[in-house]
This record gives sequence, C-alpha cells and structure tokens, in this order.
Amino acid sequence: MKLSSIAGKEIVNLTTGERLGIIAESDLVVDEGTGRIMALVIPRDRSFFSFRRDKSTLEVPWKNVKKIGNDMIIIEYEGNI
Repeated sequence: MKLSSIAGKEIVNLTTGERLGIIAESDLVVDEGTGRIMALVIPRDRSFFSFRRDKSTLEVPWKNVKKIGNDMIIIEYEGNI
C-alpha cells in the first residue's frame, strides 16, 4: 500500500464513533528496517477556536486499523482519547 492511497482519508474510531482527524494531518510511525507502518499519530485539536489548540497526540497501533475504505479509515481503539 502506498501512502498516497490513504492520504486525505478521515479516521473514525469504531468503538466510540468519534472522528479523529484526517490522515494528511497525522503522522505515521514506520519501522525503518522493514518499511512497515507501526502506528498512526493523530493530533488532538480539542478547541473550537483555532487559536486555542491542545497540542497532545494520540498514537494508535497499526494493528488497531480495521478497515481502509474509499473515504475513511476505521480503527478500533479503547484507550484514552
């Protein structure tokens, strides 16, 4: 799978139904030796106003990615969001 094939897709948590962000705004943790994706690092912007943003992130292991569709990536994650 190429990074360009998942770029722009929305990330949705199956457990809570929450929209977590867009893959273009997220980072990927990649194993340098194998080239495999290890995790998604999703920025957590919790404020309605753009000048007040929580800069924390959510790191979701790649094994929690359940489905990659045409418009979204569905993950199953029960940790602190």
